[in-house]
Amino acid sequence: MRRFSLSLFTLPLPKQTLALAAVGSLAAIVAAPSAFAAGDAYDGQAEWAQRYDADPKLTVSRSTTPILSAQTVAATESAIAQLQNIVARGGWPAVPAGQQLRLGSNNAAVSILRQRLIVSGDIGREAGTSPVFDSYVEAAVRRFQARHGINETGVVAQQTFAALNVPAETRLRQLETNLVRLRSFSRDLGNRYVTANIPAASVETVENGYVVTHHIAGVGKIDRQSPVMQTKAIQINFNPFWTVPASVIRKDLIPKMQADPNYLSDNHIRVYNKDGIELAPQQINWNSLEALNYKFRQDIGGDFNSLGVVRIDIANPYGVYMHDTPAKGIFGDDFRFVSSGCIRLQNVRDYVAFLLKETPGWDRDHIDEAIRTGERIDVKISPAVPVYWVYVTGWAAPDGVIQFRDDIYQRDGFGGASASAPAAVPATPIPSSRQARSSRLQPINDDDEN
Repeated sequence: MRRFSLSLFTLPLPKQTLALAAVGSLAAIVAAPSAFAAGDAYDGQAEWAQRYDADPKLTVSRSTTPILSAQTVAATESAIAQLQNIVARGGWPAVPAGQQLRLGSNNAAVSILRQRLIVSGDIGREAGTSPVFDSYVEAAVRRFQARHGINETGVVAQQTFAALNVPAETRLRQLETNLVRLRSFSRDLGNRYVTANIPAASVETVENGYVVTHHIAGVGKIDRQSPVMQTKAIQINFNPFWTVPASVIRKDLIPKMQADPNYLSDNHIRVYNKDGIELAPQQINWNSLEALNYKFRQDIGGDFNSLGVVRIDIANPYGVYMHDTPAKGIFGDDFRFVSSGCIRLQNVRDYVAFLLKETPGWDRDHIDEAIRTGERIDVKISPAVPVYWVYVTGWAAPDGVIQFRDDIYQRDGFGGASASAPAAVPATPIPSSRQARSSRLQPINDDDEN
């Protein structure tokens, strides 16, 4: 799944074209979105979807400007001025969340949606206030979703409604709060470094002031948060063992064994006593905390090992690190707050290649060969690479792109409500549903040790 950015400034309409749409024997000429005839509606759906030629001006691209940079600080200051102007004019309207809105929907909520997207600059004023959800509105919704870290489906469902209905005043405060965080990192961070933005569940590598690689990530659950810290990546472990830490034994492994006595064997996890002698899982009383007296280690294997094929050691007192994962499906999810504090990386080989770029003898071919052996290999990163784990929920890029993410750990100081909580929306509040998602039964993952 790719993540894109877009300009908050009003985008021009694409070149208007004549599109012929047949509905039975009916032919319709589609003109400007503010002037087209919607046709007869059936069950809230328009009988045909309006189409527009693709326009290069509407393409969204990923920024190469590091999130921790003087350029981002300046762009965020400009974005604050824009939001102040929007707030002074009364903000944006709340979009009624009675039902999903998608291509072909025809109801009054679409008119309000258009108004909402016009105010934030996600669609041009020329779009008008038609009640029909055409392909131009769909493109604007995708752009809005991209700016808020939501899968770009073009469909307005619960999470998109929630993001749309965060008041402009809250978004302004969010940018002001994060500007302070960004300014604290506006100094020289090094020629080569890594930034992990926890609320965005994303990682970027930076060299010579430009982003080299982007990585979608999985980060700490709401009740097992990834820490904010400044550290260095010091070592790569290829084909690592995973030793289950005490906290995971207590919170995850014991309940899983109570639910399924075959869990350890199915997941290639072995049990050892203090003398290093392997025990059978049946020798442990799983209805007690006896398991905390033993060592649990998962075999090497990229298909099932919770660390995948690579672990990246970073110096820190929290017992966390960065690593691969066999559960690649998480990288396609909107909600990636799934770990016990560590950070899982998409395209981990590209990330490792960046870290080892200046380490003699470790080009991409050697990295691939080390993984292919299936054997444990440790490589010291020389020189060590600075790594910054930060908490930034709102920022802007020099091209005018303004991004927002949920205040998933409730650190923006807005009281009990998350920035993602719906305003004037009768749906279930997003923070509650997200916390429920984070507590679902997941494969155990992450480690305090090697």
